[in-house]
Amino acid sequence: MKIGFIGLGIMGESMCANIVKKHDDKVYCCDVVAQKAQKLAEIGAIACQSNVEVAKNADLIITMVPKSEHVKAVYAEILPYIDGGKICIDMSTIDPDVSVEVANSVKAKGAQFADAPVVKSKPAAISGTLGILVGCDEELYDKILPVLSYMGSNIIRMGGNGSGLVMKICHNTLVAEIQNGVNETLLLAKKMGIGAEDFAKAISYGGGQNFYLDGQWKNLDNENWATAFSLENMHKDLGICTRLAESAGLDMPGMLNAKAVYDKGMQAGICKEDFRATYKVVRGDYNA
Repeated sequence: MKIGFIGLGIMGESMCANIVKKHDDKVYCCDVVAQKAQKLAEIGAIACQSNVEVAKNADLIITMVPKSEHVKAVYAEILPYIDGGKICIDMSTIDPDVSVEVANSVKAKGAQFADAPVVKSKPAAISGTLGILVGCDEELYDKILPVLSYMGSNIIRMGGNGSGLVMKICHNTLVAEIQNGVNETLLLAKKMGIGAEDFAKAISYGGGQNFYLDGQWKNLDNENWATAFSLENMHKDLGICTRLAESAGLDMPGMLNAKAVYDKGMQAGICKEDFRATYKVVRGDYNA
């Protein structure tokens, strides 16, 4: 089975690299930045000049692009070259209703479609230990699981088309709310004379222990904002959550409070920094 990969950004590059290293057939790849595909060609991928070239050659097509509009644009471009023998997996984090719309258009061509957004960040993409949340029927899930396993070690089917994305948005929203709580309480502890290391250790003794604090307290203390997952990407996800909550008629004040912090970070121009840079927003660096 020949695999195609469209979108070689922070996550996609390493995800595709794992497929190239582990798959026993050809892997075609493409990105709007041609040099990214050429970089993967150095380890055995076939660099393509266009998304259409990928779609024509691949039996299974993976897309990993930033936003809903990018997914729609890619599939509008490649849809004429999708037939009943192909499988499409979109691993982008986008609006679930847009994904279902794309799924229906792919299925109308006789092909199969899954949404499979990922959790964790760049280090897990490099090591092939991402969490992958899948939305598709059970039969397709069994077919694509070996390919997803090249990229992730924790893979779960959430239900039909769109459900993987709903779960991804729930996941990231919870992370943002936990993060906001970490920011506020760590800053309070510091103002009261407690250092970040002691804070994290003390929190680990009780019910407040969380993966975010365990993994990020050193970066926060060292003011390391190097990007593994950007502030603007989490801001996008909280925007999706806002729309989902509105459609469900659900009031989510905690989410809206976290989103307000991200809104301020976007306005402050730190959108390309890592999402933990919201710490600076809560600290009041941009109040002037």
